[in-house]
Amino acid sequence: MELIDQNIAILGAGNLGIAIGQGIVEEKLKEPGQVILTRRKLSHITHLADKGFKTADDNKVAVADAGYVFLCVQPRQLAALIEEINPVLTENHVLVSVITGVSIDEIKSLLKVSVPVVRAMPNTAIAIGESMTCIACNDSKELALTVQKVFNSLGQTLVIDEKLMQAATVLGASGIAFFMRFLRAATQGGVQMGFHSEEAQLIAVQTAKGAASLILETGNHPEVEIDRVTTPQGCTIAGLNEMEHQGLSSALIKGLMVSYDKIKNIK
Repeated sequence: MELIDQNIAILGAGNLGIAIGQGIVEEKLKEPGQVILTRRKLSHITHLADKGFKTADDNKVAVADAGYVFLCVQPRQLAALIEEINPVLTENHVLVSVITGVSIDEIKSLLKVSVPVVRAMPNTAIAIGESMTCIACNDSKELALTVQKVFNSLGQTLVIDEKLMQAATVLGASGIAFFMRFLRAATQGGVQMGFHSEEAQLIAVQTAKGAASLILETGNHPEVEIDRVTTPQGCTIAGLNEMEHQGLSSALIKGLMVSYDKIKNIK
């Protein structure tokens, strides 16, 4: 099912749902009027209606007017949502789930009609076209590639086996928060060294962006770029070694694994 002339319904316009809608429009994949956002309390998305987005508090109305349906609710809300939209779902719909910890088979078990289901896990940088989105689909490779087209214009994408989706959620979606915490710490260090907070933040953020861009564009291992910066008896290696003595890498890996253990038990 191609995206041409298909409206997109985003059911559950919370932070991630709104980010997806804004990203789709920002990257000119759809006009605002072709994106339907739903939320029980419409007052929370009035600002989006003012920008031309369609908004609704009735999920069935949104689904009936769309071809691609993004499921952006909490895991505990999924069963009720599917029960609500089942009467208007057809084989011509495509469901795209960004729901944490819910498998394709679990979603399909709730459906009363055979509907293709794709899982996608973006992160909130989708709102500025810089997401890392992992995609899984058991129905067909072609469908995965079609949905990938949506997210390709919203950042980097990777089609993966569904068994890796929980790990992708931790590394890519939760990872936003992990890197933000690093930036916060770097900013605080800059303030302690004498910069004003906004100056320290600018230096830290642009430096992080440059580091990430170097790896993306060169494909080098991070240690290759680290070696370019460190010199014998220099300040960089002294700082790196102290961070490792304090457990930087170990703490990050442990944090990732705690998040991974947690997500495996979310239902």
